[in-house]
Amino acid sequence: MNKGTIIHVPRRFVAHEWGGTETVILEISKQQKLAGYNPRIVTSMALAENRNDEISGIPVERHPHLYPFLGLSPEQRAAMDKKGGNLLSLPLFAALLREKNVRIFHAHALKRLGGTVRTAAKILRKPYVVSLHGGIFDVPAAELDDLTKPIRGKFEWGKPFGALLGARRVLEDADHVICVGRSEAEKARAELSHDRVSYLPNGVDSQRFATGDPAAFRARFHIPENAFLIVNIGRIDSQKNQLCLLEAFAAFRAATPDARLLLIGPVTQPAYEKKLTAFIAEHNLADSVRIIPGLGNDSGSLVDAYHAADAFVLASRHEPFGIVVLEAWCAARPVIASRVGGLQSLVTDDQTGLFFDPEAPDAPAQLSSLLTRLHADPALRTRLGQAGKQEALANYDWSRITGKLESIYQLAESHAGATAAPNA
Repeated sequence: MNKGTIIHVPRRFVAHEWGGTETVILEISKQQKLAGYNPRIVTSMALAENRNDEISGIPVERHPHLYPFLGLSPEQRAAMDKKGGNLLSLPLFAALLREKNVRIFHAHALKRLGGTVRTAAKILRKPYVVSLHGGIFDVPAAELDDLTKPIRGKFEWGKPFGALLGARRVLEDADHVICVGRSEAEKARAELSHDRVSYLPNGVDSQRFATGDPAAFRARFHIPENAFLIVNIGRIDSQKNQLCLLEAFAAFRAATPDARLLLIGPVTQPAYEKKLTAFIAEHNLADSVRIIPGLGNDSGSLVDAYHAADAFVLASRHEPFGIVVLEAWCAARPVIASRVGGLQSLVTDDQTGLFFDPEAPDAPAQLSSLLTRLHADPALRTRLGQAGKQEALANYDWSRITGKLESIYQLAESHAGATAAPNA
């Protein structure tokens, strides 16, 4: 029985450029489908070839979009498709207005796209919620600088559309705001004029990541059986701070010749990838470091990568949550993470993981020291990995997270019902 349609609206959604946001949307959609709802993903054509798709049984509908800035080159448009582009899609807006039997709209982006969801929901008199996946109140200045590089100095002719769509009121008018990190939730409550804000962490498919084939993975990627393997999974992007990890690894490998490092994830900043490859060449690390951009989210090799690792490292400059930590935990891998953002409340230092400060002048030295500590102490690796696994199983299974999301939807519906008005 169809209990109503739930419309998820992310900025983009393609299988070959996968990240934490895509995982969250897909997993909660699967849970909502099991509960009798009709979840659908409506998004832009960014990085996509097909207008209509189906991923793990969830329909994906895509619409043409543009970036309303004068003088954008094809390379700049491609960069905005990959990350942070403030797009405009009137066809998507029209599609939302045609939706029938909508229970709730769930926006996974802000700016003009968030305004599109806001306005469609107001016109149709339906509730809408907003999830903050990439951070808005908790983003370092350097990261914001990276995001705006493609449009720097370009005239933005799309501002009137943003005004008409209420782009600056998306969070204020939302029936509920969802934050994946505690620190962002606290800042959102302080900044917004209402208290309709909830902290809702991401979840994990614990069964999927519980078992893997580390030997097959090492054989596939020519990693010696006795090598100490460090794995990083995330977008090849300055936010993920792989350069700091490379600097730490160079020092670590000098004393540990059998060490290997894998950087796994889609390339969202090609210029940053070039910086990484230049460092690898300059420091003669080509035989011990490999960048693997092509492991899809549905690939069994992705699960095997966690199980093949002796240590998992997330070195991000900022991180609203860090879903890959949950995946590493489910594989019982020891985790080293940045003491930033949502990671600070997710990981407990020296219990479920080890912390370093990515902004400290000696950040690479801190990280190298932690790698040395893990390498020298197999019992510590086992203790951290098992504690992380217990934490993931106890608190972060998707069924548990989606149950909390359902409660938030009900709060949003109550608020929308109490404030219903005929105009947007």
